Amino acid sequence: MQDEEVLAEFRASKALLEGHFLLSSGRHSAHYLQCARVLMDPDRASRLAIAVAGRIPRELRKEINKVVSPAMGGVIIGHEMGRALGVEAMFVERPTGTFELRRGFALNPGDKVLMVEDVVTTGLSSREAIKAIEAAGGEVIAAAALIDRSAGSVDLGVPFYPLIAINFPTYAADELPPELAATPAIKPGSRAEA
Repeated sequence: MQDEEVLAEFRASKALLEGHFLLSSGRHSAHYLQCARVLMDPDRASRLAIAVAGRIPRELRKEINKVVSPAMGGVIIGHEMGRALGVEAMFVERPTGTFELRRGFALNPGDKVLMVEDVVTTGLSSREAIKAIEAAGGEVIAAAALIDRSAGSVDLGVPFYPLIAINFPTYAADELPPELAATPAIKPGSRAEA
């Protein structure tokens, strides 16, 4: 799947938004990719996961025996990646602010894990998820995502395979361009305030 085909999937599902957004990383952007919308169609989610799996080198794919993703955003793509790779998929969540496996999910010591996200911007959530997976006994051998918003600059400490790397500029609150500063930011993601 080529970059333009990926963006066409986001446009077709009205998942590529424009405006002033406060990202979960705390940074601001004029663009927001609402992965939940692009993944709500099971056929589309399956196609995208198969495309992501295709980015991972074949020898590395053969080693993966579990997929773990961070809740909430990574749950659907993580499940579809498990299907695409033919392995179990589970997720970590933050009931008390720190990622952990719950709901009876467990890793066996030495399980070779692919950590899967929907969108990676700064990599903070991904690194926190990797730390939780390792604390649970898994060995994260690679990470994957639908979207790399860092345009290839993020370092997760393991090989990283995004479906597409996008360079939508992001800004700290004190460096907003005038057109963004003139409008209130909305926080559309899963960590939006209730």
